Amino acid sequence: MMWKVISEQDLHFHSWGNEFVVYNNLSGDTHLLNWAAAQILLKLKESPSNAVLLATALAPFWQVDPDAELALQIENILSDLNAIALIERTQS
Repeated sequence: MMWKVISEQDLHFHSWGNEFVVYNNLSGDTHLLNWAAAQILLKLKESPSNAVLLATALAPFWQVDPDAELALQIENILSDLNAIALIERTQS
């Protein structure tokens, strides 16, 4: 399943160490994200992706193996980001 940042959404980030605050201009909501969720969201701002592609892209940066367990963890984060209306499914 491919994911992308919701169209016409302008996200504003601010970080303190490993915590990020993200403001969503469409909803007016501000969300506190951990480092991993913020990195995934930043990657999705660049282009749509799925958990496997994100695992491959982020694993070297996170210094972990891009295995099925990492992809599953990323899929869970994607589900959380979708639940708070920061991302949506896409066909591309």
